[in-house]
Amino acid sequence: MNAHAVPRRAMLKATGLAALGAGLAGCAGRRAASLVWTEPPRRLARVHVSDDRVIRTVVGLRPYRASGFVVRAEKVGDKTVVHDYGHGGGGITLSWGTSELAVDEAWATGEKRFAVLGCGAVGLATARLLQQRGAEVTIYAKDLPPQTTSNIAGGQWSPTSVMDRSRRTVESDALLARAAHLSHRRYQQLPAAEFGIRWLENYILADQPLEPQWEQELTRDLYPDWRVLRRDEHPFAALYARRFTTMLVEPPIYLPAMLREVRLAGGHVVVRELASRDEVKELPEPVVMNCTGLGAKALFGDEELEPVRGQLTFLLPQPEVDYIVITGGLYMMPRRDGILLGGTFDHGNWNLEADEETRQRILAGHRALFEGMR
Repeated sequence: MNAHAVPRRAMLKATGLAALGAGLAGCAGRRAASLVWTEPPRRLARVHVSDDRVIRTVVGLRPYRASGFVVRAEKVGDKTVVHDYGHGGGGITLSWGTSELAVDEAWATGEKRFAVLGCGAVGLATARLLQQRGAEVTIYAKDLPPQTTSNIAGGQWSPTSVMDRSRRTVESDALLARAAHLSHRRYQQLPAAEFGIRWLENYILADQPLEPQWEQELTRDLYPDWRVLRRDEHPFAALYARRFTTMLVEPPIYLPAMLREVRLAGGHVVVRELASRDEVKELPEPVVMNCTGLGAKALFGDEELEPVRGQLTFLLPQPEVDYIVITGGLYMMPRRDGILLGGTFDHGNWNLEADEETRQRILAGHRALFEGMR
């Protein structure tokens, strides 16, 4: 027998295995071609909406300017005043960004002692940025957390309702985009748990095709996981849905943490209401950072500033709810201090008293939304 010959039985066995392997590979190829992976819809916990779960209703006033927020310097007597106010519904969102732009203006003076007017999100971010550059900072404020306007904010990171769309310019778009990017990065640098920051999915719902808000289009790269969902990819009754992920900044945690950081870094806090420019001129610091929000209307004569009233109702907390919903003027944000339900944006309304009819409308709208979940 030839030493190099293959025994007939071994040859048949090898040939049969090869043929079987080829057949299996062909079946697998056809099966792989016919299978398309579809992400199963995530199970979203239903929010329980009822009157007996309400724990509080609050009202706040957003500082809105149709032409957008102000970041600029001016001389008031022998003081340099750097303005940073008028963020509308984007105060928490933009605070670090506009504050960085304002601090750049202030630092160019060469001074090292600064007064910061206001102790909300913008004032606190301004104080910390100055301190990080080695400045001596004193905050002057009528109210401290938890009595500030920023404490009433929802806290979703999204630069919306900042200005009138018809007043946009190339310059205002560039300024908004710059501030948003700076702020977004700063929030990511903070210890998330300590400062009350979480990443949450957002579901934008409608019964008509959704048009992205112009501010979101301007900063689309800051909204990861952005996609339009098919009807079978979400549990809501709405015909159209879009999902993206943003940060939720919880004011009751974030603002005290920021104030603590200011104090630990040697900052001084003076509880005092400044009623006029003359009182501003009397401050000992050579540079004044104006972060007074709506207060700039009276203090610095900005007649374009107007209040935009927002009313929020909170339900008992539901730790299992880990997403945000926005639809038809209503919005739900799950915070550790309660489920936040909102839905008002009333221009020119200075009333800080809760309105029962508005409360019932917000509750009814959210009740219908969540009872309609599949």
